[in-house]
Amino acid sequence: MTNSPLALVAGAGPGLGQTLISEFSSGGFNTIGLKRNVVGSESEALEALDLTDADQVQRKVGQVIETHGTPKLVVHNTAKLVISDFEGTTNEDFEKTWRALVLSAVNLARAVLPAMAETGGGTFIVSGATASLRGGANFAAFASAKAGLRSLTQSLAREYGPKGVHIAHVILDGIIDTEASRARHSLSPDRMMNPQDIASVYLTLAHQPKSTWTHELDLRPMGESF
Repeated sequence: MTNSPLALVAGAGPGLGQTLISEFSSGGFNTIGLKRNVVGSESEALEALDLTDADQVQRKVGQVIETHGTPKLVVHNTAKLVISDFEGTTNEDFEKTWRALVLSAVNLARAVLPAMAETGGGTFIVSGATASLRGGANFAAFASAKAGLRSLTQSLAREYGPKGVHIAHVILDGIIDTEASRARHSLSPDRMMNPQDIASVYLTLAHQPKSTWTHELDLRPMGESF
């Protein structure tokens, strides 16, 4: 067990997930990323984990806690985007999106929040989106899941906040700047959200004093309409 506090990033893929791992590690945390698929060439800081499998989450996160101690910072940053008109969105699309975004958060919270509450608290951050607040055309599956995730986060904050765990929901109201998003949206970087800047805000949330906790924060690039 290291002396550095443990940080877990669930949804540690390219872009924001990997940037969070780097930012937290530079900020003094022993950081481990949780990712559905991990191949041999990827960083040793990643653990393969299907967050929709409750038994697997309890077992693997329990092993991480036993080895590294109870986390002081946990981020739920999973992704599942379905873009389709309503008639073309299947029930399977709805269920897969809900499982990837909401059930994964339920399983992760169950695995870490009781231990965090028992050992002096910490910070649990959930990555939201524009769809957390309003549903757009062709985003029925994604918006309904993101709205559910936001409500889940509110419930967890009201239950575990009094127990010393800071739970925050961050609405990412914009497109995150990655190679894939640049190719898809043909936007200049100054119209997108810099992953490093987002990660810096997440780290700031983790260090907020108990007298001034932020529960919900919305971030967007300059010029983004809202």
